[in-house]
Amino acid sequence: MKFTTLESKTVVVPSENVDTDQIIPARYLKAVTKDGLGDGLFRDWRFNEDGTPKPDFPLNKPESKGAQVLVAGDNFGCGSSREHAPWALTQYGFKAVISTSFADIFKGNSLKNGLLPVIVPEDVHKELLASSGANVKIDLKSRTLTLPSGKSVEFPIDPFSQQCLLDGVDELGYMLAQDAAIKAFEAKRVGSVNTLQ
Repeated sequence: MKFTTLESKTVVVPSENVDTDQIIPARYLKAVTKDGLGDGLFRDWRFNEDGTPKPDFPLNKPESKGAQVLVAGDNFGCGSSREHAPWALTQYGFKAVISTSFADIFKGNSLKNGLLPVIVPEDVHKELLASSGANVKIDLKSRTLTLPSGKSVEFPIDPFSQQCLLDGVDELGYMLAQDAAIKAFEAKRVGSVNTLQ
């Protein structure tokens, strides 16, 4: 699915150093598809042992329903390199996560799975942490995040990941889209090899 602009309310989970086992517990790693992983998102934080929702957890609050942007604490997605973490976030309905920093592997896995990690400065982060439920706008083409106050800030993203998200493709989809160019290159290469023989 193409990612161009996103306007959504936010939900804040302010904990720092949230590892991938907290995002999606290890017992869900047996899954070979993404189906149902949204139910496991923050499972041990969202639910009691008897399966009832914890009313004080941010995602369980009525005002959080429909939020597509998660505002997380610093160093989000640390720990093991499970790809199930961004799968769980996207299956739940999140399209972007905002923080001051992300673990590198989590960030890479997110970008490959259509989840946009948005890195912001500390002052912007503090503003967002204090305004759960407020609307933000993310413009991927211009790499800007517009805050509830109307202030806009730029965020970093590498050009290749940006283009893949804008086109709605993963790395394999990007390569398949280059099929004609690859075939032309191979034909030219084979022709030049035959000339040398």
